[in-house]
Amino acid sequence: MSRELSAEFIGTFTLVTAVCGAALFSAPSAGLIAVAFAVGLSVVAMAYAVGSISGGHFNPAVTCGLVAAGRFEAGKAIPYIIAQVIGGLAAAAIFYIILQGAPATGKWNTFLAVSNTYGGSGFSMLSAGLIEVVITALFILVIVSVTSPRAPAGFAPLAIGLALVLFHLVAIPVSNASLNPARSTATAVFGGTAALASLWLFWVAPIVGGIIGGVVGKWLHAEYLRGPVNP
Repeated sequence: MSRELSAEFIGTFTLVTAVCGAALFSAPSAGLIAVAFAVGLSVVAMAYAVGSISGGHFNPAVTCGLVAAGRFEAGKAIPYIIAQVIGGLAAAAIFYIILQGAPATGKWNTFLAVSNTYGGSGFSMLSAGLIEVVITALFILVIVSVTSPRAPAGFAPLAIGLALVLFHLVAIPVSNASLNPARSTATAVFGGTAALASLWLFWVAPIVGGIIGGVVGKWLHAEYLRGPVNP
């Protein structure tokens, strides 16, 4: 299992690298499109690179959703989630150091600005939580569907990455688009008190959404008639 956990660490590290790099340094000039595509492309690349080793979750909500869909062993979920969180934290720590060396006259975001938060001058807790549940449920439904034995072979990473781009374009203005508790934890740790105070929502909402998406995906593909089918 060490190879599977290493693959999850590397994949989540790459995903959070994409989030931090694009959101901290590119977004102030290029806007939210840069972040959305950076995240989507990172998942495409890592799904092709290490997906055959671990399944390419890179996200606690994906792991929980696949358990709900009957596609993943529940007993392996906690180690996967720990590896994902550690991978995300490692990437964020590196970008925290990089940010300290940024020119004072540059146009950069802070870790608080790229964290997932609600309230204050932003959207309410209900709005942020609802959009996270909905988009994560749809995201997991896409994953379950494109990894079905009946789906075209070889295209799953592309569909998953493009779906992630879509959902980031939708949700960045509302919640900074989490869909991923490991991503939210990574930036919140360096984002300060306000980011940490909001973090609970970005664990609960994506995981609830992931479970909903997994259950719906399992029913939609009628796998309950034949038992779990592993991708």
